[in-house]
Amino acid sequence: MEGQGEVNSVPERAEIMRRLRRLEGQVRGIQKMLAEGRECKDVITQLLAIRGAVDEVGLLLLRDELNRCLVDAGGANGPASDQVQQLRDILHLWMRSGGSR
Repeated sequence: MEGQGEVNSVPERAEIMRRLRRLEGQVRGIQKMLAEGRECKDVITQLLAIRGAVDEVGLLLLRDELNRCLVDAGGANGPASDQVQQLRDILHLWMRSGGSR
């Protein structure tokens, strides 16, 4: 799928990058917590927050891809089966990885 399915929406891309930077900060925070010997429960709580944030980034990417596929399908002269199958494959990959928590 190289060359296909790039994040096309500039606002979506900016939002995804903002969220990824926040995730970086959260990971650094967990590293600091571990270095300081913080309680396991506190560390796990932060890890759960990161998991949720990663899921949200994945959903943003999926939403952008859905929009791209639908726009491409609307402009196609024939059936949009290739675009629909591509979207199904991407959704399947996300769901299989546990992204639907």
